[in-house]
Amino acid sequence: QTGNDMSSTFEKLKHEVEALIPPMIYFMVALHGLALVRALMLEGTGIPLTTSLTITLGALLLAKAVLLADLLPFINRYPHKPLAYNIGWKTLVYSLLATVLHYLEHLIGAWRSTGALVAANQKLLAEMIWEHFLAIEILIVVLVLIYCTIRELVRTFGREQVRRAFFGPLAGAEAH
Repeated sequence: QTGNDMSSTFEKLKHEVEALIPPMIYFMVALHGLALVRALMLEGTGIPLTTSLTITLGALLLAKAVLLADLLPFINRYPHKPLAYNIGWKTLVYSLLATVLHYLEHLIGAWRSTGALVAANQKLLAEMIWEHFLAIEILIVVLVLIYCTIRELVRTFGREQVRRAFFGPLAGAEAH
């Protein structure tokens, strides 16, 4: 029985990791692009930049958050409507989640310097450059929109059909 439990646990873990890989890769590439934009925006301001490790951890967190949000009963709110409905709805939900994570990223940095959560939030609200925060938020919404669009296309038409539509048949594969 223990062998079966271990095998079942391993299969569940394997499934979780396989489900996590596509959004993790997407958000890792997307967030590194955002970090580059942010670095260009903050050039010469003295504001510290995000490290690649922090970005990768953020991508992992965002990917896991998206997978958890996918388990919510209301996430596929418009399954029988045109794709735009689910894409718009999921973009809204995931973007709100990403905004909370983005704010928490800044809050944790402020918390380290103040030592108190309330003081950190007050400091953040007073000192944040809101134009920069909003510029990054706009980019995050666009990246989430792209992610949701691709996910809904895959959900509706299948991975292979979408791959073929974007990249054509694999070399050596028979065209249909």
